[in-house]
Amino acid sequence: MDAASGGPPAGAGMPAPSATLPGRPLLPARADGVQLLGQAEGSGYRQAPSLVRRADGQTLQLTRLLYLVLEAADGSTDLDGIARHASEGSGRLVSPDNVRTLMDSRLVPMGLLRLADGSEPEVRKANPLLAMRFRYTVTDPVRTRRITAPFTVLFNPLIIAAVTLAFLAACWWVLMVKGLGSATHEAFANPGLLLLIFAVTILSAGFHEFGHAAAARRGGATPGAMGAGLYLVWPAFFTDVTDSYRLGKGGRLRTDLGGLYFNAIVAVIITGLWWASGFDALLLVVVTQILQMVRQLLPLVRFDGYHILADLTGVPDLFQRIKPTLLGLLPWNWGAPESRVLKPWARAVVTLWVLVTVPMLLFSLAMMVIALPRLLATAWASLGTQQAQLAASLSAGDPAGAAVRLLAMAAVALPVLGMLYILARLLRQLATGLWQKTRGKALHRAATAATAVVLAAGLAWAWWPGAGTYRPVQPYERGTLADAAATVLPQGSTTTLREGGSGRTVALWPAGAAQPTRDNPQLAMVLVPVPGSGGSDVPGDGTAGPSWVFPFDRPAAAAEGGNQALAVNTTDGSVAYSVAFALVWAEDGEPVDTRNEAYAFASCNGCAAVAVGFQVVLIVGQADVVVPENLSAAANYNCVDCVAYALASQLVLTLDGPLSKDSLARLNALWAEIADYGRNLRDVPLSEIQDRLAAYKDRITAIVQANPGATRSAEPAATDPATTAPAGTRAPGADPAATAPATQPAGGQAPAGTVPATAPAAVPTEGDAPPSYSPIETPPPTADTGGTAPAVQPPPTGNPT
Repeated sequence: MDAASGGPPAGAGMPAPSATLPGRPLLPARADGVQLLGQAEGSGYRQAPSLVRRADGQTLQLTRLLYLVLEAADGSTDLDGIARHASEGSGRLVSPDNVRTLMDSRLVPMGLLRLADGSEPEVRKANPLLAMRFRYTVTDPVRTRRITAPFTVLFNPLIIAAVTLAFLAACWWVLMVKGLGSATHEAFANPGLLLLIFAVTILSAGFHEFGHAAAARRGGATPGAMGAGLYLVWPAFFTDVTDSYRLGKGGRLRTDLGGLYFNAIVAVIITGLWWASGFDALLLVVVTQILQMVRQLLPLVRFDGYHILADLTGVPDLFQRIKPTLLGLLPWNWGAPESRVLKPWARAVVTLWVLVTVPMLLFSLAMMVIALPRLLATAWASLGTQQAQLAASLSAGDPAGAAVRLLAMAAVALPVLGMLYILARLLRQLATGLWQKTRGKALHRAATAATAVVLAAGLAWAWWPGAGTYRPVQPYERGTLADAAATVLPQGSTTTLREGGSGRTVALWPAGAAQPTRDNPQLAMVLVPVPGSGGSDVPGDGTAGPSWVFPFDRPAAAAEGGNQALAVNTTDGSVAYSVAFALVWAEDGEPVDTRNEAYAFASCNGCAAVAVGFQVVLIVGQADVVVPENLSAAANYNCVDCVAYALASQLVLTLDGPLSKDSLARLNALWAEIADYGRNLRDVPLSEIQDRLAAYKDRITAIVQANPGATRSAEPAATDPATTAPAGTRAPGADPAATAPATQPAGGQAPAGTVPATAPAAVPTEGDAPPSYSPIETPPPTADTGGTAPAVQPPPTGNPT
């Protein structure tokens, strides 16, 4: 809807006398096309203004005195007659000289009176920044009145009530009962359906304007031209309903709400069509109507909500009240006449609107300037993607898909072009306005020039090409205010990372692996804070432990039959080790669900935490449930030059029967060697630990395979996830720890990341079978364990970041 108003505010006082134009005819006359609309009804001004409409369609507000002068200037009344008419209507003495002054200084410049030679004045229509641009008229006023006349019947109160109830029911059913999952899938699976939905949405936007025009006709006003243009950054339709100012408040509100009412009619009709056809994609049109209505109700810019608020308050152009309202808030202006032209309640509403709208518009402008480089880069990348898909659709002979890509390209380009236009026009208006206002004032002009230089330098700094300045927005970015500010004010290297945020950290990648790039990122896992976690200093087993400073819970204590190494270091310049080795026997029929875990956590300066968990599981006989787990996790939290290393190594073997006495003796001797190695692990370089444990597993497998009478029905299953948090890593919650499950059913398919093998089967021999779950030796860990924490399980082939 387009209901423009402008001109001087109501209540303007008597202008200062000025020289009369020479040769003025004795019988003043109004300019062609000027319409006298009369006093505004329901005005929020203490003294209601009178409205006049020019031939160009712009409506102006005049004081009562100016309106009386213009009313009498009909081309047949001289200055004396005009003065008498103005005196009688205003109740104050007005002389012919006063009339001449008002004409020369106000009415002629406003384009309401003919010039002295009888020619038509040259008028300049108001051109506010937040107005529609690039208008294209589709129907003239005559055609508009003709095509909208049949729709006036829809404003019958009974029809309005029925449509409103049906619309509310349709919204509830679509959004709360039916849902949009199937509709979205159906539409996006077929580009032709997307085109249909787009076409219906565009037609409904035009039908929205029919609602404004029909509502104006229903009240007795005459709608003007209809067409399309660009408002802010999006294409939009418009209808000239300026004539609705002649209506009362009820008629104006009906005109304002007419477009929303017609959107509701479209939603009801579409719901009915779905009911008849069962075509789920149609329900997306209902959602587009709801979104259009919500957008139109925003009162910050010249949408329907703006005009509704203006007519409710009786203040036709709220934007013209911004400057006097802000000035009226200053203590020394509280008693100024300009601050008291509105009625108290209207002044309160307008002041609240100004205090909300001005910061929001300034904030939007600032964010537009800050985010412009990244938006340009994102639009360019999106256009490239859409262009490639367009070429693919054309080569595949898919015209519907090609049309969808063209629409997508237009949808990407138009907002960017609109933003560039708004910024360019704003800068031009500021430069022109300041230059004119400082004419003849050298000091003011110098200050203005200096400010302009500072502003230009700031824009150059914000938009200068650099690392990340013109980087396209990535899918994982949240787009919060803090993220936007970080693009202009990058965070320092000491700033910790936050969930969904961006920053710098140290990553460790396997030797020879492809490094992640901006265009080809690789998945990484980061332990992030969990509400309510990390508040206890007492581990889950009740023993005293080091202060838990990490933003996640402790790992749960090892269950019966499980094996866990937990190294926690919060002391600068120290090294903490935790080693847990275990040999587990499982007899025939028992479930094998033992878990081997290694956790290393460091939060310090120049410290290290090392955790090694080694477990051997020997299954004697048949086992129906074989689900062993092998987990490792390492994390650095707010660490400087620190290292966290966790290695979990597990070996699972299946035997048909117990080992012979000789094999069991050899196994016990080897395990004693392994246990001694674990007790002295702190003297072993980290690079050798995994290789040494792998060698031990090979020796254990060889002992079992060499058992007399053993049948090789299976190979061993072994997994060795090692996790390292490298030096210098910083994380807000923690750096990720690569972990891997190690579960291998006997004789079954190995999961990804395991070494598939089948365990040897041994023929029963003389000797006693070892008891179930009898560890030969489990060295105590060197760090406290306990607590609870979720296990992290990335692919076993990759090291952590």
